[in-house]
Amino acid sequence: MSNVEQLGFDPKRLARVGARIEADIAAQRYDGAALCVSRKGQPVLREIRGFADRATGRSLKGDDVFVSFSAGKQFSNVLVLNRIERGDLHLHMQIGDIIPEFRDRGLRQMSLFHLLTHTSGIMGAIPSVPAEILISIEKLTAYLAGKRPESKPGERVNYSIIAAHSVMAEMVRRVDGGTRSYTRIMHEDLFEPLGMRDTSLGGRADLLARACPLVARYDAPGMFSPEEVLGVGHVLGIPGAEIPAGGYLTTIDDLHRFASMLRNGGAIDGVRMLSPRTLDYCTRNFTGDKPNILFDYAQDTRGWQPWPASIGIGFFMRGVGIQPGPMSNLSSPRAYCGWGAGSTCFWVDPELDLTFSFLSTGLMEETYHIERLQRLADLVITSLVE
Repeated sequence: MSNVEQLGFDPKRLARVGARIEADIAAQRYDGAALCVSRKGQPVLREIRGFADRATGRSLKGDDVFVSFSAGKQFSNVLVLNRIERGDLHLHMQIGDIIPEFRDRGLRQMSLFHLLTHTSGIMGAIPSVPAEILISIEKLTAYLAGKRPESKPGERVNYSIIAAHSVMAEMVRRVDGGTRSYTRIMHEDLFEPLGMRDTSLGGRADLLARACPLVARYDAPGMFSPEEVLGVGHVLGIPGAEIPAGGYLTTIDDLHRFASMLRNGGAIDGVRMLSPRTLDYCTRNFTGDKPNILFDYAQDTRGWQPWPASIGIGFFMRGVGIQPGPMSNLSSPRAYCGWGAGSTCFWVDPELDLTFSFLSTGLMEETYHIERLQRLADLVITSLVE
């Protein structure tokens, strides 16, 4: 019996995952994909398929580098939760307790909990500011402190694409003493201890040299225009760029290592980043039945009905019911994930003890991306026969 079978999988069924990826790449839905699946902490599947760059014929390799997009939010969120465990922050803490500029203009009630659950009312869309402000945590936070919230804290779920995580990063930077950049904090306090050697905030030179180019494989209206998504590649090339909501570079092995740390209760190879209690508490639905208004556009473009956002404290939950999403509808209700624009995702299913990580080239429109992820998740879970 193979190791895959010992871990409860039917190898023939599991082979459908790679076949589906190959078929999608051949149909030019996207260009390439790197995928890792493990169960009980042991590897089950590793697929590296298609192109890093279809235009030049460059094949995807296992150590190729990808832009994280919003899957990188969970890197930032874990660091924030780590600071809570250190006693530097706490969930009920108002932003204004750390950043005094957030005590006026209707911002006073905005808390760290609200930022982590996308219920703060802070700006949801990408701020229309020059690049030098967008890539600066300090400058963008100062800009946001001058804006009234779009809704009252706790009133609704409005996914913040960039703003919330810049403010959280500034909170971390200030309680850290203000002497280290957020990039340095992330490297020294998260990536280096976890052994994520091929992950960085911003465009580290050695990683940029191995990075897959950003190419959009859609032109129809969606959550983001292709120009908005591709613009990330431009700003990451600016020295010193810091976009803690998703401006990271990473590899499939580093992303899977991060997800495996979460699956293992917050520790890996003897290094503990979070308490199991923290993860157990934070991976619950804290937004109830409220929909994520970010996806309102899908009612017109795809005919989708609103569905619960099911957001935990820093993670997205599977929840219950049949609905769109990056996890399988067959996943356990307590499964949780992070995912990024048109290309990235990881999820952990504690009940099935499954860990899934995915990075791809050739960006898809967001609703088609999460459909793609859900199909792949379905294939993985229905390959499990024990």
